[in-house]
Amino acid sequence: MTRPSSTTARPLHSVRGLEPGMVATALDDVVVTVEPSRDLAPSIHRQRLVIEGTCTAPITDEAIRTYLTQLSDVCGMTTLIAPVTHRSDRYGWAGWIHWETSGAHFYAWESPLFFSIDIYTCKAFDAVEAVRFTRDFFDATDIVARSV
Repeated sequence: MTRPSSTTARPLHSVRGLEPGMVATALDDVVVTVEPSRDLAPSIHRQRLVIEGTCTAPITDEAIRTYLTQLSDVCGMTTLIAPVTHRSDRYGWAGWIHWETSGAHFYAWESPLFFSIDIYTCKAFDAVEAVRFTRDFFDATDIVARSV
């Protein structure tokens, strides 16, 4: 990863497209907002949900593939390819599923016993049902979710 040669922050009022009241960090020509930014494609529905939780046992490759397959049904998505998984000796398991209307990424750590899921779709889905399903599937000891 390369870093910009200059990381001098510019005043937020000079960042083009930043609306009053938005919280943001501006370095050079990059703006990262904490609150919603300007919608560059209003004709495209986009929904993102990040679910994170803790569990009592390590999550396996098979569990990730089963979870992502069943999550497709819970969210009403059409699967284009079966879930793909890979294990990093350093960080743990990762998985991904491709849907007709986007997809989901899954990450599982063994220390601590923690998982993080990023669901991104161009079709509406019930976020509460996705969180409930995730909690029950992994018998999560603690779970949080955030719509982005």
